[in-house]
Amino acid sequence: MHPQSHPPSKNALPDDFRPFFWSYLFENLDRQKDEKTIILQLVNYGSLTHWRWLAREYGVERIGQVLQSLPVTEIKPRTRPLASLLFSIPTFSHVQRGTY
Repeated sequence: MHPQSHPPSKNALPDDFRPFFWSYLFENLDRQKDEKTIILQLVNYGSLTHWRWLAREYGVERIGQVLQSLPVTEIKPRTRPLASLLFSIPTFSHVQRGTY
């Protein structure tokens, strides 16, 4: 460790998640404060391994709540059926962007 670097906070994400957050300042992401962003990015671009991490970190029920609070257009069409099944989402919201 570099003498002036700080150890990662307990709310920091695993470093191997960095590629999923290309448009965010990765070091500033916080597991609690950025819950919605983290869930959305990993559901849209992650693998089942990442989804399992989400389930351990936030719980299946909370992930379902977050995904249902988002416009359906935020969730990639190819991931919706599996996300619906795994996170117990009967239907996705069809609210327009910018209204949540």
